[in-house]
Amino acid sequence: MKIGIISDTHDHHAAITSALSAFAARGVELLIHCGDIQSPETVRLFQPIPTHFVLGNCDWRVDEFPGAIRDIGGVYYDRYGELELEGMRLAWTHSHDMQLFLDLEFGDRFDYLFYGHTHKAEQRRRGRTLVVNPGAMVRVRQRTCVVLELPSGEIESMDV
Repeated sequence: MKIGIISDTHDHHAAITSALSAFAARGVELLIHCGDIQSPETVRLFQPIPTHFVLGNCDWRVDEFPGAIRDIGGVYYDRYGELELEGMRLAWTHSHDMQLFLDLEFGDRFDYLFYGHTHKAEQRRRGRTLVVNPGAMVRVRQRTCVVLELPSGEIESMDV
């Protein structure tokens, strides 16, 4: 199973469309968005691929997101999301709530923890957990996102 992870899209429709095309070309079956979508209207762009969303610190119209996400068949989570897929436990958050982020990172409950907010693509291991920031679609030199293939655990960073 291929899972696409994206963050910090900030209403940049052209970058989102490019990322979605790249995900589709790689056979991504499910998307995880780590927050800072910016506006509920942008959620509609994600309709082609089932998407699981958390909100970030720039998703100010909080009350409008659950309905917009539900309308496209997506799944809305509050401050963080978690799924078990192919025997692996995944979690994601935006990471602006530092205490929550540290609890998830150091809790040793997940195989993968994805996060956004910093606009900096990076990976590190914390116990059993591979902690991954896919990068961002704005305010970066190179727009990046990642694809996780399960059950192999292979992670591909994509330039968009």
